[in-house]
Amino acid sequence: MAALLCLLALLAGGSALGQTEGELTAKTRLFPGVGPGLRAVRRGADGRILVLASPSPGLLVFDKQGKQVLAIAEAAGGGAANTKSGQSGITFGEDFDVDANGRIYVADRGVNAIQVFSPEGALQRSIPVAAPLSVASLGEGEVAVATLRDPHLVVVFDKNGRDVREFGDPEQISERQDLNRFLNIGRLVSDPQGHLYYGFAYMPEPTVRQYDRNGFGAGPDVQYLALEAASAAQAIRREIVRQEKHQKTPTFKRVLTGVGVEPASGEVWMAIGNTLIHFDKDGTRRASYQIYTPEGARLEANTLSIEPGRLIVGGDPIGVYEFDRPEKKIKP
Repeated sequence: MAALLCLLALLAGGSALGQTEGELTAKTRLFPGVGPGLRAVRRGADGRILVLASPSPGLLVFDKQGKQVLAIAEAAGGGAANTKSGQSGITFGEDFDVDANGRIYVADRGVNAIQVFSPEGALQRSIPVAAPLSVASLGEGEVAVATLRDPHLVVVFDKNGRDVREFGDPEQISERQDLNRFLNIGRLVSDPQGHLYYGFAYMPEPTVRQYDRNGFGAGPDVQYLALEAASAAQAIRREIVRQEKHQKTPTFKRVLTGVGVEPASGEVWMAIGNTLIHFDKDGTRRASYQIYTPEGARLEANTLSIEPGRLIVGGDPIGVYEFDRPEKKIKP
């Protein structure tokens, strides 16, 4: 019990990371209608912003001026058609991505499938996947999926929905098999070059692994191993040992709460609660920032979209916020 209390105390707020090198305050909140259930934010190649909130309102698409132009709503009854549009909806979206042609891929855990929608929101196909948790487009119609139980970290499906390759061995964090697989749950992000980034959500040491589209290493692991983070990692490992002794469903708070990638450079951004950490493409930490809403409240990030000149961050207080990109390069 003491270890658990220590873990919660360390991960609450910025104390788990110790000192940061700056502060960022959002200049505005975007899309005020987006509230509880916020899961992911992505920017399409056409400049549109897509937001997923589950179970409601579902997936919303906004144009460059912030006007809503499309909604793929929650489907009543597990996949029923929306009565107004005749389009199939989303039962419970965990994550989504959008490819260069505007096709939308939703990891719909409610129906154990990747739902593929046209840019206009029409359901094109459904790829059966057990317990999908994250999804990323690789181009050429291929899509990478992370699940809850698959023995590999990543499963890739082709444009016809066929399982064409699997890769990524789970890290050995726990001796208990089910607990170890849980601790290897992650989020996927891709870049326009077809590189894939796997962010380990529960790894005691925040880690993002880089792959090429075929599953080979595309660069070093990006890890946050600063001295000020060591005590939090130690507390998590003690909690892992405690839970190994009990045959109960694993319960942990996420360590890596969000991950984003600079499309052009492949530079990685991590979100760890109230803190954003910026790494170059070689995994060297460049800067870290505590983030706040326009009103000055701490913002606990759970999704990132890294864009030229700005950061789009979703989190708690529940909402989507826009930040100017910090220009100053701060050395670790």
